[in-house]
Parts: sequence; C-alpha cells; structure tokens
Amino acid sequence: MGRGKLRIYLGAAPGVGKTYAMLSEAHRRIERGTDCVVAFVEHHNRPRTEVMLHGLEQIQRREIEYRDTVFTEMDVDAVLERRPAVALVDELAHTNVPGSRNAKRWQDVEELLQAGIDVVSTVNIQHLESLGDVVESITGVRQRETVPDEVVRRADQIELVDMSPQALRRRMAHGNVYKPDKVDAALSNYFRPGNLTALRELALLWTADRVDEYLQEYRTEHRVSRIWGSRERIVVGLTGGPEGRTLIRRAVRLAEKGAGGEVLAVYIARSDGLSAASPKELAAQRTLVEDLGGTFHHVIGDNIPSALLDFARGVNATQIVLGVSRRRTWQYAFGPGVSATVARESGPDLDVHIVTHGEAAKGRGLPVARGARLGRARIIWGWLVGVFGPVLLTLLLNGLAPAVGLANDMLLFLTLTVAAALIGGLLPALGSVAIGSLLLNYYFTPPLHEFTISDPKNIVAIVIFVGVAVSVASVVDLAARRTHQAARLRAESEILSFLAGNVLRGETSLESLLEQVRKIFNMESVALLERESDVDPWTCTGSAGATRPLVRPEDADVDMPVGDHMALALSGRVLPAEDRRVLAAFAAQAAVVLDRQRLVGEAEHARELAEGNRIRTALLAAVSHDLRTPLAGIKAAVSSLRSDDVEWSEADHAELLEGIEAGADRLDHLVGNLLDMSRLQTGTVTPLIRDIYVDEVVPMALGGVPEDSVVLDIPENLPMVAVDPGLLERTVANIVENAVKYAPEGEPVVVSASAIADRVEVRVTDRGPGVPDEAKSRIFAPFQRYGDAPRGAGVGLGLAVARGFAEAIGGTLTAEDTPGGGMTMVLTLPAAVGHPPAHPDLPAAATS
Repeated sequence: MGRGKLRIYLGAAPGVGKTYAMLSEAHRRIERGTDCVVAFVEHHNRPRTEVMLHGLEQIQRREIEYRDTVFTEMDVDAVLERRPAVALVDELAHTNVPGSRNAKRWQDVEELLQAGIDVVSTVNIQHLESLGDVVESITGVRQRETVPDEVVRRADQIELVDMSPQALRRRMAHGNVYKPDKVDAALSNYFRPGNLTALRELALLWTADRVDEYLQEYRTEHRVSRIWGSRERIVVGLTGGPEGRTLIRRAVRLAEKGAGGEVLAVYIARSDGLSAASPKELAAQRTLVEDLGGTFHHVIGDNIPSALLDFARGVNATQIVLGVSRRRTWQYAFGPGVSATVARESGPDLDVHIVTHGEAAKGRGLPVARGARLGRARIIWGWLVGVFGPVLLTLLLNGLAPAVGLANDMLLFLTLTVAAALIGGLLPALGSVAIGSLLLNYYFTPPLHEFTISDPKNIVAIVIFVGVAVSVASVVDLAARRTHQAARLRAESEILSFLAGNVLRGETSLESLLEQVRKIFNMESVALLERESDVDPWTCTGSAGATRPLVRPEDADVDMPVGDHMALALSGRVLPAEDRRVLAAFAAQAAVVLDRQRLVGEAEHARELAEGNRIRTALLAAVSHDLRTPLAGIKAAVSSLRSDDVEWSEADHAELLEGIEAGADRLDHLVGNLLDMSRLQTGTVTPLIRDIYVDEVVPMALGGVPEDSVVLDIPENLPMVAVDPGLLERTVANIVENAVKYAPEGEPVVVSASAIADRVEVRVTDRGPGVPDEAKSRIFAPFQRYGDAPRGAGVGLGLAVARGFAEAIGGTLTAEDTPGGGMTMVLTLPAAVGHPPAHPDLPAAATS
C-alpha cells in the first residue's frame, strides 16, 4: 500500500474561496467516479460554501467535551475505517481540542496519507510557521495556529487561490465572508487594502519559490544542463576588489527591469586559501548585496572561469555581470583573463555583461610568495642546502672519490636537489639545479675545468639531469606544500570545532574567547569594538591582553569587520590571508557570544521584572483580602464598644478588646512579613553576625504560639553558631508558626537541635498532612500556600521570609518528610569558629 497524495489549496487571505475551490474539486472527482468523502469541512455559515456540501458524503464528526463545552473534531478512526479514495480536510493548521487523537490537524492528515488515502486540504499563507513574524508585523495579529512549512512543501500539488484586495473587500461588504455585524470591524482592521496586498505578495512569492523548487528537481532528475530563462537570475562575479560595489548595483538595476529578478553575488576563492581579496571589502559587499535583496555565496575553485560558469548554470542563471579586468596590458601575455574566458565559454543561453569601473587597468597587488607557507627558517635552510651543498659535494668528490663516474656524480647532485626541494621548496631546488649543472660541467665532464662538453652523450646526460632535477623538485615541492596545507587545515578544523562546541554549549565567555584569539594568533591585545551608527564613536565591549585596549579599528594591525557596526581589532603583527579565514570565524563567534550575554542579561532583567510584578500583584491581593479581614474585625469591635444602644458586660467588653488586640497582632505580623519580604527582594537585609548559643534564641521565637503546642529538645552542649540573633529568631518563629498551623489537634510540634561536623541543625517536626516531593520547592516561594487552603490567616510569606533570612545569615532551609507522616523543616546554621560545645557533661533538657 503506497502513501496517499496531498493536494493543498493555499489562500492569500481568509475568504478568497479555498474551501469553495476544494468542494468544487470534490464534485469534479465524484463525476469522474472517484470515491470522495468530506472528513471535515467548516463552511462558517457562508451560504454558497454550504450549498457545495450538498451531494457529498460527510463522515460523522467526533464530539469532545472540554471545560464544560462540547466541541466537534474530525474522527480519524471513522475515516480510516471508511477508507475512501479521497478525503476532504479543511483548515490544515487547526489545533485540535485537548483529548483528540493528535494535537494538530496536519498530524491527522499525515495518518490518512500513511494509510494510502489521498487528501485535499486548505491553508492560508498567514498560517505558515516561517511567516508568523512577518504576518504579525504586517497585520499586527499573531497567528496562534500554524503549520510547519515542510508539511506544505511536501504536498504533491499546491494551488494558489488568489483574489485582488478590492474584490475580496467587495465580497466581504456583500456579507459573503462574515456576518454583517462583523464586516465593518474586519474591513477597518485585518482586511485593510495594504494588509491584503502584502499577504497576497507573500503568497505569490512563497508559491513562486515552491514552483522554482519543482523546476530544480525536474532539471536535476532529467539532467537538464541548459539554462531555462523562466526567471531572471543575475550572477555577479566578485573579486574582493573595490569595483564589486559598482557591479552589485548594476546587477540590481538589471534585475529590477524584469519582474521577479534575483541577484546572486559569488566570490570564488582558490582551494589553497591564497587570495588578494580584502576580507573587509568582501564583508561590506556582502552587506550591500543583502541590503539590496540579493544573496551572497562563497565558492571554492582553482579554475575561476569554470567555477563561475558551473555556479551560474547550477542556479539556472540567465545573466552574469563581471567587471573589466584590473590587469595591466603586459599581463595579458599570460592569458585572456577571467572576463574574456567566461564570455567565450558561456554559450548562447547565458548573457555576460562586462561593466567598466574606475579600477580598470590599475593592476592587482603582488601575489603571495609560494614559499611563504613553508616558513622563513625552512626557506633559508633550503637555499643553504641548494647553494652550498653542491659546492661541498664537489670538494668531497674531487678530494676523496675522484673516480666514481659521471652517472654516480649526477645521482649525488640530484640527491642534493631533492633535499633542497624538501626543505625549502621549488626555488632553492632550482638554484641547486643551476649550480649543480655548472659544477658537473666544469669538474666532472670532459674536458675538465672548462664550460664545454666534447662528448654528445655527456650533453644528453647533463640535459637529462637538469630535466629530472626540475621535475623531481617540482613534485617534491608540491607534495611538501600540500602536506603543509593539510596540516594547517587540520589545525584550523580542530580550532573551529573546539570553538563551535564551546560557544554552542555556552561554555565560553566573551573575555575567555578573546583571550583564546590572542593566544592562538600570538597577538599582544584583542578587542571587540562596537558602535551604534557610522558616525558614533567606537566602544570596547570586551578585550584581552593589553591594559589599554584599542579604541578604533584603524589603530589595529588587523581588523576583522563583523557586520556594519562591529569589528574585532588585533595588535601585534599583520596576519596572512590564510589566517584571516580562521579569524573571521572567531569574529563571528565573538559577536554571537556577545549577543548571548546580552540576551541572558535581558532575560534575567525580564525575570526580575516579572517576579516583581508577580509579587506586587500578590501583595495587592494580600492587602485587598488578608489586611481587610483583621481591619474589619477591629472596626466591628470598636464600633460595638462605642455604641450606646447596647450595654456590654465586663466579659463582653473584655472579649471585644481581646478581638481588637488579636486583630492588631495579626496586622502587625502580616505587615512585618510583608516588610521582611520587601527587604529580601531589594537586597537590603544586612545581618550582624556574632557568636551565640541556639538555646538562647529558640525559646524567644515561641512567643507567638500556644504554650502547649511546641516541645523543645535543645541540648545545652551544642557549639555556638555564627548568626544574626534577630534574624535567627524571626526565621525560627516563622517556621514554628507554619508547623503549628498545619499540625493536628493535640499533636505538638517538636523543635530539636543537633551538631553535625561544622554545622548545627535545628529541626522543626510536625505530624500534619505533609507536602509531596514535587511541591517542596514551591512552598518557599512568596505568596504560596500549599493547597491554597491554610488553617488560620496568612498570605503565604512565612516560609519565604524564613528561607531568605536563613540564607542571609549563611544557613539553609529545606523540607523533608517526617517518618510516619508530616513534614520536617531543617534549618542548617554555621558553627562558630573556635568555640567548643558548652557544658559537655550536661544531658539534653526537654521542656514544653
């Protein structure tokens, strides 16, 4: 059983007629004898759409109850059981009601396709996931229901349902889309002409890109190499020179002459990494082409004309824009140049524009020496071996082995030539060939001590020696350079892999990354500079190395631009072109790290603001409820006492006064906790640490609970603790009051203490309902009350204040389960340094 085919009607906006077109297609298929059913179609009470449902078999929808409301969704099981040839499924981006088989309707459609059922569906352009931000910026409405672009792109057929903005607005005004009472609001908001025009352009462009993908797939499958001019694509060949900006602007003007024109700027670098291109100029040209709506591409190729033509044909380009060569007249003796070669080999289907510019015929910079990659020391040693080696060899042969034969003499000189090539490259080897051939002629070829050769065989031997030596030197030099390049590329890949891994994992800070750059490139200082605009001064956002970092890219030995207003500046030495490639990667990663740090800071600031807003909201709730309750009681008692209508007895009078006192105590306790929480949130709690015994503080914290509700078990031989006595008392008081609140009637709370290593633990144990493990961390958050139904009064600040004070004095507060049921709060305090336990001979005292 094969996979079903998906056909999608893509709408530019709601109301353009997607569902109507889908139902029309269903009627056509039924007329042709196709088994077609309606799995889910939403007509939105539009009369013309509703009429199109007549004569079509509809699958019964599934009813799902959610939040006391019954919703209907597509019944996937019923459709699979019916197994039609074609199923109509409207609104592909729809989010199913919780409790459905799948979260999204496109996932339901995927099941139908996997079962071999063809599906015809609909979706609007604004529901594509990749266009969510764009649509929101246009319409001001964020689409909550989206479908991944890949789901739509995988469709076998996509048909655009389009309508001009004026026609759609007329349709709405006639009541064919929305009910009359909603038409005016829709026309003046989402369905404004500008919004509809922008959505229409998005739909056309997205569909055009999809059609272009179909075309590329077809050309690849059928191996079509000829260019089909279905769309103007203009390739701009860049060299990294200053003329690139002129070429880009000219290409953009050419593209604007035809509808849908596209500009692709390409820079072709040689595989050996050597190039006279300016990285800063290339970065500026990349920014320019992207600002003008084009794309920038970096291609590797040793044969620049062939690589450029291959790229142009690969993207189905129709035109190539090149600049007039910057070479001088005498340099044409080495070849016709890139522009002329591309124009000659482009063929009849690819137009080539050669644009004049101000840099024409001004010449290029000097090429980089081939031996520069081998290092100065190796080149010097190569020349020493190539020049002095043959001289020493001549002295040895004349003095120690004068009659070894011309053939052996040539082999020995050839060995020196190979050694010079291995060490210093081609040029020292050629020098060795020249000197060796002269010495062979003068000292070892008859007639001796003359630069003449009498025997023709010796002439052939000398020529063969020179040819073999040059050939071997060239091969050895090439192998040496390739080995050097491979080692360098391996080192670069290891550096970049390490860099990318660290940055992606978020393990590297900006300062450490800049320090890595300084060490890797052996620089004195590295600085990341940034500015707001082209006229603003540069500011240093991070540096490594020198105590006084660079303040301008112009002052640096090397500057690597990162976008328009950021640059990585290095001082110490000038880097070769091959090192700048790795430096560009470091510069880009430095910008990423800086952005990440800023985003983390903004996220932390946003979190603090959100936490502050949440606390303020909870505070308002507390003030509006928990403060009003005791105030209402106090006011009622005072009003009763002042009333002349009732003569209160002594007992009633005392009871009312007691109520006023209790309400005032509740207010004082509540306001105290609110103030304490405010101090903790603003970081203004300043503890006064001193050494004190726990049994001196804990009994003082029990003043707010009934006398028979707590049992103390505090040994007198505990070591002293280094804490703030006042904050410790408030901490224990809040913990004990919370435990008494939840403890069962008749079950006292046990407060015990013990010494463990360098700390003292105070444990407050109750036999209440306890707290699940997943809720233990939440009970310490401000305004949290477990179960939201506490016994007695309170706003859920006690434990939050207790933990805040505990951490302020250097301790910790955690929650544990009490064996047998209940909860135990564990307050850990730091023991005082140099204070042994007091009264070690006394047993623990238990008091109530």
